[in-house]
Amino acid sequence: MSGNRRKAFLVSAALMGGAMLMTACQNADAATDAGASQGSSSSSPVATAATPSGSSTGGGGQSSDATNNDTSTGTGKGSEDGAGSGVDTGGGKREPVEQGCGANDISWSTRSESQAGGYILVVAKAKAGITCYLPAALPTVAFGSDGTQAGPAEQSVGEQIKLSGSTAAYAGVNPKTTGTDGGKELDSIIVGIGDDDFDPVSLPVGTITVDEPVVTNWHTDPADAVPFN
Repeated sequence: MSGNRRKAFLVSAALMGGAMLMTACQNADAATDAGASQGSSSSSPVATAATPSGSSTGGGGQSSDATNNDTSTGTGKGSEDGAGSGVDTGGGKREPVEQGCGANDISWSTRSESQAGGYILVVAKAKAGITCYLPAALPTVAFGSDGTQAGPAEQSVGEQIKLSGSTAAYAGVNPKTTGTDGGKELDSIIVGIGDDDFDPVSLPVGTITVDEPVVTNWHTDPADAVPFN
């Protein structure tokens, strides 16, 4: 081997050896750093993972809130047993909502009476199996195709009436309160439970003359339903 080639070979070998030595040193340093890091972690207190407020680390990591939601036994406000029905009357109690009468809840009848110059007595009974309440207000009584409506025969409203079974309510209708010969001849009246009743009924009454009619409140005694002028 010539001197120049030998010199080149030695230089190349020296360079390769230096590169290998540098690589070995870097690996050793990395291993030393990793060992130092592990030693530092083992010498310091073990960190505990933070647990979110309200959750549990037991039971496979399931939240205790979920369990509480599934087993809740709270009752609704104003109900005694959690049923939640009725009207809140205060003090955590509820009263059942009573059904108001509609004209189609009632069996109707009429009869002519001679007292007080003559009037029509309207009789209302609840249909079988129905319990409902007539409001403390005038019945709605209208006449003819023009809808002439009876005014009040009393100055104050009566009491609410519960209809059930054989209980009856009575209202007196005077179709003509004027002393003149005028008026219109009709043979039926239309009766509803208040102005908001969507199912008023037409009741036959025979031929009557209608002129400024009036009607009493509902009463449980027919003697109280006479429409005196």
